[in-house]
Amino acid sequence: MFARNVSIRLKPNTVNDFTQAFDREVVPMLRKEAGFRDEIALVSDDGIRVTAISLWDSKDQADVYSRNTYPTVLKSFEKFIDGPPTVQTSKVLNSTSHKLTAAAVVAA
Repeated sequence: MFARNVSIRLKPNTVNDFTQAFDREVVPMLRKEAGFRDEIALVSDDGIRVTAISLWDSKDQADVYSRNTYPTVLKSFEKFIDGPPTVQTSKVLNSTSHKLTAAAVVAA
């Protein structure tokens, strides 16, 4: 399993609109992507910093999303985002909700 970790800084007082757009526009796009498993979105107490972690079956599938769909996602968020998001990628070491363990990651 593979993860994309996107860090976003929101413009002030936009977290509710961002959340609605995320649920209405982005989640349906993600669900159509091959290899997509899950999305976890976190927001700071001040409503300014968002961390969005998407889980994928493979790095290749996450890369296809990054090239083909992610630019559309960014465009749908441009009115809420203060500066460019940062993206980090990694192998998933453990996920209790997906029954993945370190041994499975090493074998992959």
